[in-house]
Amino acid sequence: MHIIVCIKSVSLTAGSEGALRSYDAVEVNPFDRPAIETALSLREAMGGRVTTLSMGPESTLTSLMEALAMGVDRGVLACDPAFAGSDTLATSTVLAAAIRRLRPFDLVLFGTRTSDSDTGQVGSQTAVLLDIPLVGLVHAIETTPAGLRVERTADHFVERYEITLPAALTIQSGSVQPREIDLASIGPAFEGDKVAMWGLKDLGLSREQVGDAGSPTRVRSISRAVQQKACEFLNGNPLEQADELMRRLAEAGMIG
Repeated sequence: MHIIVCIKSVSLTAGSEGALRSYDAVEVNPFDRPAIETALSLREAMGGRVTTLSMGPESTLTSLMEALAMGVDRGVLACDPAFAGSDTLATSTVLAAAIRRLRPFDLVLFGTRTSDSDTGQVGSQTAVLLDIPLVGLVHAIETTPAGLRVERTADHFVERYEITLPAALTIQSGSVQPREIDLASIGPAFEGDKVAMWGLKDLGLSREQVGDAGSPTRVRSISRAVQQKACEFLNGNPLEQADELMRRLAEAGMIG
């Protein structure tokens, strides 16, 4: 079985003045770690190989090396100045082209979302471009002779699906506990030629399909959310407190 895990290297300084995507300012998207763990567990149970795929600048190599230290077999980085400014659709176009080049494959895994943009769109868009089935928010996987039986929970309903391969899944973040990286695994991750870098020409894409030109949406700005909480205790007995609360809500126009 060949499993491809699409991961993103997210900025630790997004929304900060002078934010950079340098080697020491990025990390593996935390919602992608369960997808890596799921792939490794499936490989241990069924055999095969695991490839991690990402798109981004050269600093993204840090995240791919971390995945190699976790036990992944190979990494691929789609890296080209033409990819800068890609929205979720352009990103999915790049990932789909890279996955086609990695054929044959059986399973493509994604995290449910990212900690920076939080759109949750790339997994489904990539699956559509590859014309393969996708089940999202998966928290349990069982192999069958025909493929996989998966389970997900959505809107308080537990849903079970049987899917044939190749297919794609997004992995629920709380479904598994990603393994720790031991010290002895770090050195081997940097040995040999385990990460390939592919550019625009390698993927057979045009500039009109990627970057700003291939993106129907634009990110105008990113800023850190500031949480401001104010707590005030109402005096009096419970009945007086309730009356005061209703008065304030009425004055604020929140109730009629």
